[in-house]
Amino acid sequence: MKKIHQIFSLIPLGFLLLSNLGCAAQRPNILFIFSDDWGWGDLSCHGHPYLKTPNIDRLAKEGTDFHRFTVASGVCSPSRTGVMTGHFPARYNIDGHFAWVPSNAKRGMPDWLDPSAVTIPKLLQKAGYATAHYGKWHLANDMIPDSPTPSEYGYDEYGAFNCSGEQMPVHEDAMHTNTFIEKSVAAGKPFFVNLWVHEPHTPFHTVPKYEWKFRDMKSPADAIYASVLSHADDRIGQVLATLDRLKVADNTLVIFSSDNGPARAGGKSELKLQYDTATGAGWGIGAAKGITAGRKGHKAALFEGGINVPFIARWPGKIPAGEIDNDSMISAVDLLPTFCALASAKLPADYKPDGLDQSQVLQGKMEAKLRSKPLFWKSQSPWPAQKAKPNHWVSFAVVHEQWKLVTNKNGSYHELYNIVADPFEKTDLKEVNKDKVTDLAQLLADWKKTLPAKPTGKVFSNLRIEKNEPSIK
Repeated sequence: MKKIHQIFSLIPLGFLLLSNLGCAAQRPNILFIFSDDWGWGDLSCHGHPYLKTPNIDRLAKEGTDFHRFTVASGVCSPSRTGVMTGHFPARYNIDGHFAWVPSNAKRGMPDWLDPSAVTIPKLLQKAGYATAHYGKWHLANDMIPDSPTPSEYGYDEYGAFNCSGEQMPVHEDAMHTNTFIEKSVAAGKPFFVNLWVHEPHTPFHTVPKYEWKFRDMKSPADAIYASVLSHADDRIGQVLATLDRLKVADNTLVIFSSDNGPARAGGKSELKLQYDTATGAGWGIGAAKGITAGRKGHKAALFEGGINVPFIARWPGKIPAGEIDNDSMISAVDLLPTFCALASAKLPADYKPDGLDQSQVLQGKMEAKLRSKPLFWKSQSPWPAQKAKPNHWVSFAVVHEQWKLVTNKNGSYHELYNIVADPFEKTDLKEVNKDKVTDLAQLLADWKKTLPAKPTGKVFSNLRIEKNEPSIK
């Protein structure tokens, strides 16, 4: 009887283990490809006049292309903060790019994202995922040697640039990603990988193979731009091929997006070389030829040209293939709750995301509807508008339902758009919808009251003390 009891006592445990294995098998691997300054129109599947991006186009053919996705800022560091934390970056006083310490202090910014913040990799790591980051970081800066490394934010492995320590060569991102995926699959662990490619940020690092590929183009600047984007697309293709070879593509959610809209010079800019301390020498802003396909503004703007970027999601058998979603208003702050829902990762009890779980929307299971939760943006923008950059004056923006209100820093000037009917922001409706202006202005005012007056926590470099820089100004 004792032996029988022991055998039967193991049955519930066996069922539990099988059940857990079954749940784990349903959890997707997640590959998040985040490009740098890649404009909405810089894809052949989005109608670019000369660029060819067959590997990203493949994702669109095998997945869904979400045309209304927006990031949390028009520049890189706050945009990446929104992705990582599921919070509007203004909650961390991160309103611009991380630079060297005097610049951060002058702008009232911390020197890095608080490593104690709740982040996607921390939550997925706790849920049993192998986590890695390869490529651009810029949640600190390579000129701040005492800034935390990516490992302090929840990554098992990383190779990065725009961070403290050794700078990974920009073109090694796919190689390291493939190695990590192979290791994770061999270990039987689900994986989460950030592949944050450098392209097409300045400097433009061209290599002979791709220079030769576009040698017949009349414009040297166009040839440089096409060269670096083609190189990036091919590296993305290498990672997709690895997923195929390892037979894990069907259980891997792959997302391609960009941190903000394309960079453009404020006027005519000479084509010349420049040097970056993190990535080395390459071509400067004169080769920046990114397009927004009609959206107003470019990088650093809070109009759609700065924040409405590509967002293509593929998960075979789960996300509809070959579809275009023109309606779902997904935000970068939605990624944390969405990834956690798909990975069965629990959110901390005291954590309140600014985003929404969009897992059902991604999979085409929920009919698109107006966004129920407002989106907010804050930027350090000049007023009055500069002649060279007429669409870069917006300091605050709010989107609620179909409406978008943009204002200058002190709120003395604003514009109102029906962002659903008018995604190119051509018609200012403030004079005919004054009540809506009042309502949205109040939403914005209430949100501003929730923001911290200054950065707090262990977010300041020792260089501030050494250089007698204020912690906040």
